[in-house]
Amino acid sequence: MTLPIVKTAVDSDEAGVIDALKLAFVADPATRWVWPDPHEYLLHFSSFARSFGGNAFANQSAYYIGKYSGAALWLPPNVHPNVEQLIALLQNTGSDDAKKYGPEVFEKMSSFHPKQPHWYLPLLGVDPLHQGKGLGSALMQHALAACDQDNKYAYLESSNQTNIPFYEHHGFEVLGTIQVNASPSIFPMLRKPRKV
Repeated sequence: MTLPIVKTAVDSDEAGVIDALKLAFVADPATRWVWPDPHEYLLHFSSFARSFGGNAFANQSAYYIGKYSGAALWLPPNVHPNVEQLIALLQNTGSDDAKKYGPEVFEKMSSFHPKQPHWYLPLLGVDPLHQGKGLGSALMQHALAACDQDNKYAYLESSNQTNIPFYEHHGFEVLGTIQVNASPSIFPMLRKPRKV
């Protein structure tokens, strides 16, 4: 079976990419901790994705595969999520626990980011209908090839423990565990560049 080609998203792809991620994260422990109510999740996920990884669109580092079967938002070195927007969204729309402990979760997340220039992966996901077909790996390999070419680290936080083996398969190593009070565990992971 040949995999669909990974494409770089343009402006007209943004809604399709965000929708793919919305489907992919529908059962994600951390995201649903913030919005346990289905209506609230569906209402606010798009704003969350744009605040967290939306800068990928302007930097030509938002990717999708198939007819938006999966997507990834990568932030190049020295490009960051809009943390102020994220915290405001959390405070205005999140669950009581997320409002109370979310800012500290974000603070701990930022403390694990490598000091050297690195690519950051806020969001990668595949529509559950298309999972298990290698689409996530194709999206990952596409971006990691550029990291290796530029001799740059790649960093992410896995918000779902079951995804850790997937990331380890692609060369990431767990740096620790982030948990505040009863928040779900989040696992910061780092990948060193490989020689091309």
